[in-house]
Amino acid sequence: MNSQPESAIRSEPGVPVIRNVNWGGLRALYIKEVRRFFKVQLQTIWAPAITTLLFLVIFTVALGGSGRTVLGVPFADFIAPGLIAMGMMNNAFANSSFSLLVGKIQGTIVDYLMPPLSMAELLAALVGGAVTRAVLVGCAVWVAMAFWPGVHVTPKHPWAIVWFGLMGALFLSFLGVLTSIWAEKFDHTAAVTNFVVAPLTLLSGTFYSVDKLAPLFQTISHANPFFYIISGFRYGFLSEADSPILLGGLLVLVLNIALGSLCYWLLRKGWKIRN
Repeated sequence: MNSQPESAIRSEPGVPVIRNVNWGGLRALYIKEVRRFFKVQLQTIWAPAITTLLFLVIFTVALGGSGRTVLGVPFADFIAPGLIAMGMMNNAFANSSFSLLVGKIQGTIVDYLMPPLSMAELLAALVGGAVTRAVLVGCAVWVAMAFWPGVHVTPKHPWAIVWFGLMGALFLSFLGVLTSIWAEKFDHTAAVTNFVVAPLTLLSGTFYSVDKLAPLFQTISHANPFFYIISGFRYGFLSEADSPILLGGLLVLVLNIALGSLCYWLLRKGWKIRN
């Protein structure tokens, strides 16, 4: 017979078995999120990488002739880091805005809500999967650009690349989770992509220096958080930037804390996901 008391085998009713972080559940959900996009990696990783490279080819051919330079570097070198960051952010948003939304549409949202995971663990797994996809896309684009003729993407300040790359991916991941909480159909997510994410990305100084803009548009650009992410990420490769690096790094950190807290609060409230 088993000599252990029953209380050592089975917890009392109302007493939680997992008292701290459910690392096993967090890991399982994170792996599920990674496997979900990795099963269709041709669409989720390689296709965005090719699209980003096409941006590089088109803009360097159209605007990079006659030895044009921006911030004292060749035009191709100027836009390459911004394109890497843009690809990372867009794919982080695409990944995190999908999971909860498809669960609500298909009626499988209970698969996220019923497991013994706290809302913080659920949020961490969703955001972790999105950041992983962003990093993979960024690495794929960077490797391709490293072998592209006439483009130089040798890191000069790795800390800036890591910081602003991760902060940008986190920012769009939180924005994607927020969108998936609010959205009720794929049209809602597409609206945020087309009318919020795409304009902010394209008008962030990826393809130009904001110093060349009129004062009004410079002010508008400096109100765009994407601008600080792109500028800081570019600094990691070129040692040149349109914005104060430390200020930009602190700003995106504060925005991530605020946006992450909002996502956590909405998940705790069950807004639009526990109907």
